[in-house]
Amino acid sequence: MIDPELLSILCCPETHQPLKLLEPAFVERLNHQIASGQLRSRNGEAVKESIEGGLVRADGKFVYLIRNSIPIMLIDEAVPLS
Repeated sequence: MIDPELLSILCCPETHQPLKLLEPAFVERLNHQIASGQLRSRNGEAVKESIEGGLVRADGKFVYLIRNSIPIMLIDEAVPLS
């Protein structure tokens, strides 16, 4: 889904921590939360579209969602993992 070379240079736009791909089971869990209207981004808005994957920050606090093979690297659209 994401070129390994691209993944090696991507980092969190806020903290510059490295990112890694979410496990498929976790992506499935997030998509269930999206379908039930429970998943919210950092800015409090409900996530409405299902995702293909995600890039989780090294500290595990936020995930940047991937749609149409494009990671959405906007700080306000990151999803908190708590």
